[in-house]
Amino acid sequence: MRLINIPIVEDVSGNLAFIQNDTVPFEFKRVYYLYDVPSNSFRGGHSHIHQQEFLIPLSGSFEVILDDGVQRSSYVLDKPNVGLLIETGIWRELQKFSSNAVCLVLSSDVFKEEDYIRNYDDFLASKK
Repeated sequence: MRLINIPIVEDVSGNLAFIQNDTVPFEFKRVYYLYDVPSNSFRGGHSHIHQQEFLIPLSGSFEVILDDGVQRSSYVLDKPNVGLLIETGIWRELQKFSSNAVCLVLSSDVFKEEDYIRNYDDFLASKK
């Protein structure tokens, strides 16, 4: 779990941020995004067995709660040039979405339901 600065090119006509294979420590195979999430809702509530993810707040802000089974940490993502790397085996919850929030996610693999742990007690049991 760490924040990663995304390279940018600043210009008076607007900034450009770019992600290349060396920006994140994995080759991404899936890209998806969350938007129009009500501010009182939350997303996530799961862990991945094998996949890693990189979350980028393209617009607005949201909070990410990460839990490794021992310690919880919180990150507010609100800059489109700073993303959060979530490694395997970490429980994640996303909440407090601003009205215009868009969360882009780069994932190290395609969707596989068997890679998800969706029950917190099962997640804790997997850590033993």
